[in-house]
Amino acid sequence: MILPRTIGDLVTKRIALVATAVALLVSLAMTAIANGRTSRHRHGVVRARLASDTPDQVIQWNQELQKVLVAPGAQPASVHPTRTIAITQIAVYDAVNGILRSGEPLLVDLRGPRRASADAAAAAAAHTALDALLPSQRATVDAFFQASLAQIGSGERVERGIHFGDEVATAVLAARANDGAAATPPVFTPGTGPGEYQLTPPAFAPAAFTQTAHVSPFVLENAGQFRPAPPPALASAKYAADFSEVHSLGELDSTTRTADETAIGKFWGAAPIWIVWNQIADQAASGFGNSLEENARLFAVLDTTLADGAIALYDAKYAYHRWRPITAITATDQGNPNTTADPQWVPLANTANDPSYPGAHATFSQAGASVLEDFFGTDVFSFSLTNPSVGITRTFTSFSQASDEASESRIFAGQHFRYDEEAGQTLGSQVADFVTDHALLQMDHDHR
Repeated sequence: MILPRTIGDLVTKRIALVATAVALLVSLAMTAIANGRTSRHRHGVVRARLASDTPDQVIQWNQELQKVLVAPGAQPASVHPTRTIAITQIAVYDAVNGILRSGEPLLVDLRGPRRASADAAAAAAAHTALDALLPSQRATVDAFFQASLAQIGSGERVERGIHFGDEVATAVLAARANDGAAATPPVFTPGTGPGEYQLTPPAFAPAAFTQTAHVSPFVLENAGQFRPAPPPALASAKYAADFSEVHSLGELDSTTRTADETAIGKFWGAAPIWIVWNQIADQAASGFGNSLEENARLFAVLDTTLADGAIALYDAKYAYHRWRPITAITATDQGNPNTTADPQWVPLANTANDPSYPGAHATFSQAGASVLEDFFGTDVFSFSLTNPSVGITRTFTSFSQASDEASESRIFAGQHFRYDEEAGQTLGSQVADFVTDHALLQMDHDHR
């Protein structure tokens, strides 16, 4: 090694080392930005982050929630799953926020102890909420909690975080205990005649989620706050055009639907739509390099929006009780001289057991996409989704592209008329805008 011989040499070498270090940091930041690992929030701040080896407790508990929620018999069939997800994610957010104090609480305003672990609080809040909401999954949830603690470590900070997370979740559960979700669901009795919803084949199951509209909203003022206008009259040209479209594109053996449209119809019907949007948020949270507190906020707002979206959706569905394509297309009494019955018509996918208007996929997807665009300050994000049950992968370059495809898929699947999807997208946007504007005050700029 050749040593510098003068002070000037030392200074020159130090300057060179600093310049090299700065260049390296700039290179890492640019790489992070190029890979989408930046934080873009609604105030337009862009912050590059370096990857961490520590698992994010908010993301991994959200992923565990997705798994246990779809287990057979995990919760009463009358309780919409979005309520369970929302309560859990609110508990996580209010626990993390109570310690870090980076924003306003969503439901429970408790101040966490000093020097408590926010990671432990997030894990404990999710654990306590899920044990209460999904008691049949307790063994799985408890085991996952122990695995989380192994990642987090031990000590006084962790113990304080666990205690506080449990305290917050218990308070959130108490606040929602009498929200109406546990009431006996009203029995929906189908009407008669053109336009009226009828129980659908092959199972002819009773109408689902008749209680959801009677659950107290999380943020909305009431269930019917954004109730859409009535669906098109059966005798209208709009109805006839939308009838003709789904009759052609939604049939099981359609000759007008493309192979890609068939894949779209099958893919989006293969998993609960609220789970899919949490999966998208998982990818975005990692891709944009969110912090723990940012993820806690993201999932709380997303899933509160989806839960209130469900309440608004079922308010409208049972207010209008409009028939599904399978009933409309096969009915002898059409109610429109420009539509023709097709008694042998069968849709690509079995029809869900609730009224057609507005469309659920459209409502949830537009709501989810709106929240994500609002949170990250951009609609642009590249991601892929795979559903092993149908062996299909879909790739997207924006949240809105996925939302539009999810909406369109229900026409290809023979589930909905286009007017269902249009009303659903409008409803989803309205609910998302209201929740994001009213659920929380904005985070401090210092946090960003």
